[in-house]
Amino acid sequence: MKNKIPPPIVTLFFGLCIYFSQEYFPESNLEFLTILSYIFYFSGFSVLVLAVSLFKKQNTTVNPIKIENASSLVTSGVFEYSRNPMYLGMALILLGIALMFNVIGGILFSLLFTIYITKFQIRPEEEVMEKLFGEDFLKYKKNVRMWL
Repeated sequence: MKNKIPPPIVTLFFGLCIYFSQEYFPESNLEFLTILSYIFYFSGFSVLVLAVSLFKKQNTTVNPIKIENASSLVTSGVFEYSRNPMYLGMALILLGIALMFNVIGGILFSLLFTIYITKFQIRPEEEVMEKLFGEDFLKYKKNVRMWL
C-alpha cells in the first residue's frame, strides 16, 4: 500500500504530535538533552540536505510520491550508509524535537513515524526501485541497510 501523503507532511504531523502531547508524559528538564537535541536537529537536517543534493546532482526525482519517475539509482555519499537517508534525516529531526520538548512521548512518536514510513513509503518505493533498476537495486539493497 503506497502512501499518498508526502513524507515531509507526515514528519510535520509527528513533530506536532510530539510537541502537543508533552502534557501527557513526564517532564524531563536535563540540560544535556537540549544540547543533544541540537545535535540531532543538525545531523538530521545535514543528512537530508546531502541526500537531496545527490538526487539533484544525478537529475533524478526527489518526489517520493512519484518514485516511478526516478531516472537513476543513487548509491554514493550518504546512500552508502543508508538506503533512505532522507527518511533517516526526518527521523533524526523528530528525535531532536523529542529531546527538546517531550522525551518519552517523542521517542514513542518517533518510533511510530519509522514504522509508518517503513510500511507505507519505503517498502512500496523499494518495489518500484526493484522494477526500475533490477539487479543493481537488489545488489544495493543487499549491501546497504534500510535505515542505518
